[in-house]
Amino acid sequence: MSLSSSLFSGISGLSSLGNSMTVIGDNIANVNTVGFKASRVTFQDVLSQTVATTAGTGQVGRGTSLADISSSFSQGSFESTDSTTDLAIGGEGFFVVRDPNAEENEYYTRAGEFRFDKDGNFCNPAGYIVRGWELNTDTGEDEGSITDIMLQSFTSSPKKTDGLTVITNLDSDAVSKSLVLANVWDGDNADDEYIGENAYEYQTTLKVYDSLGSTHDITIYYDKGDIASTYEYIVTCNPDEDSRSCVSAGVNGLGMLGKGTLVFNEASGAIEDVTFSKFVGDAGGVGAPSAWTGGSDAAQTSYGEYTGSATLPSTFTFTATVVDGPATISSTGTTKAVTLTYDNGTESGTIQIPTTYKAGEILKSDHGIQVSFGAGDIVTAGTFTIAITAGDPTDLTDTNCWATMTSNDVDNGYFTFGANFLGGTGTGMDVKLNLGSSYSSATDSWINDSLSTTQYSSASTTSFQSSNGYGAGDLQSVTVATDGSITGQYSNGQVIPLYRVALAKFQNIQGLYKEGGNLYRETRFSGDPITSKPGTNGLGMISPNSLEQSNVDIATEFVKMITTQRGFQANSKIITVTDQMLAELINLKR
Repeated sequence: MSLSSSLFSGISGLSSLGNSMTVIGDNIANVNTVGFKASRVTFQDVLSQTVATTAGTGQVGRGTSLADISSSFSQGSFESTDSTTDLAIGGEGFFVVRDPNAEENEYYTRAGEFRFDKDGNFCNPAGYIVRGWELNTDTGEDEGSITDIMLQSFTSSPKKTDGLTVITNLDSDAVSKSLVLANVWDGDNADDEYIGENAYEYQTTLKVYDSLGSTHDITIYYDKGDIASTYEYIVTCNPDEDSRSCVSAGVNGLGMLGKGTLVFNEASGAIEDVTFSKFVGDAGGVGAPSAWTGGSDAAQTSYGEYTGSATLPSTFTFTATVVDGPATISSTGTTKAVTLTYDNGTESGTIQIPTTYKAGEILKSDHGIQVSFGAGDIVTAGTFTIAITAGDPTDLTDTNCWATMTSNDVDNGYFTFGANFLGGTGTGMDVKLNLGSSYSSATDSWINDSLSTTQYSSASTTSFQSSNGYGAGDLQSVTVATDGSITGQYSNGQVIPLYRVALAKFQNIQGLYKEGGNLYRETRFSGDPITSKPGTNGLGMISPNSLEQSNVDIATEFVKMITTQRGFQANSKIITVTDQMLAELINLKR
């Protein structure tokens, strides 16, 4: 073995320790880099050379080399920030980001300094888009596969009201001020005095939203009934905003949506029964009969009433179109047994007996009623008249203007009233009216809620009122929960789930490849990523308003720097001493 081998041993030490110092320098340089994970160097000896000794053979080392440069993925400390989109992972896992220029290129990072760019992409400062799952806006559950987190709209669409709650106390000592409360309403009043202030005991008003997000007032008036334990109530809107097809300008039924009664227990003052009737105006018979065969043509004789006649004996058919709502089919003249035919069956009767059809029960929108005398029937001579009569919305006492609701008409325990503020196709609203008591089909009775309308001996007052629905709203802020769910807070008061941030882990995190920019890339040594939501499958939770700091320990790095420096100096001495020995060897020639 020559002295030159000592030189190469020293050189190996200088090279290895120089690389070690590079790693230490890199760690110290990134001491303030968000999400940075420190690296460490381990060494190994080089294959030894075998030499002869008096004891046999021996091994002489030939220096050192780098065994491994590995990362320490220990948890870094958290720094609190004022940005809700700054995220830190408490535990294992990596954020998943995508190269905006290559959809198939995914990377992994612990640096959670994210923000929304001008296109709504949730990305890091380099523009890499964070990946996650879209959330169902109603349930908040994950939908579909992992995708880019991107806000496509910064507004919240309006939602029309479909339910309202009004809880009141109605004075049991009050006296009735109107014989029939609904009859004193006048939606066609030129002075906008739709109901006299002395015509009712109490009123309460709340706002509802149409499908475009505009607000409208719904006012409920109450008056003591003629029986001590009852109260009448009517549900109204501003007549100028009433665009239902069953009423038209110039009628006092404008703005009238429904009426009902509340029956209270005389001892407890709690609700025992609730009734309700929708105001449907002339919806029971709009338009002339569609056909009148075998007799004179139908003619309108009064508001909503159409008649036609035929001379008997003869064969004729009368077909009329009746839309949803009460309508009375009646006849005069010679008695004759007939059959009423409609879409879902037939009903036999005598046409001299008036038959009233309730909305939603027998007649449906645009269904035809056919009354026919078949050939061969023996009838006496005479004139036969059939009339179809709808409600007259100029007369609120007309029973055909009202559709009386029964227990079969409740929606999840509550009656509903109809309204239309926009006047277009599909713009109608069905609104559940909750007065604090719901109908139970199991007990065939009304069950009071914990907060319910009452009749106590105290001034009438509103205890609670609310309506769902909301107008359009602009995104004001975004928050991220510990489970990674991103929710938007909008100016209309809505809090809507948007996305959930995905986390990934690897079987061998040391097999990840550093790409720079705080990014890692998977390799065949790391294995495929396992993605799941934060807090599951061994993944850590997310801490919002926080950034994970570098896990570099400066004190440790300084100690390593000292030991590395001393090692480097010692190896350099090997070279200088070996050089001196070589010089002595050369000097032997002199």
